[in-house]
Amino acid sequence: MDCQMPEMDGFEATGKIRQQGSKTLNPCIPIIAMTALAMQGDREKCIQAGMNDFIAKPVQQRELAKMLARWLTITI
Repeated sequence: MDCQMPEMDGFEATGKIRQQGSKTLNPCIPIIAMTALAMQGDREKCIQAGMNDFIAKPVQQRELAKMLARWLTITI
């Protein structure tokens, strides 16, 4: 989830997905924050918003693959 999307940022989108009564097919789907914000506390802000994990931009392909494998329980 890109935290700095235009119109609706990742925090708002995550809130709508996680919202009680959401029409999302799977409101428990893992959400990984992707953000250029990499300061102390940014990860915690993402977790508090309902995201499951955090990865800082620029995203490294190998790092993203490992994180997706962890949350989707696949072996790479």
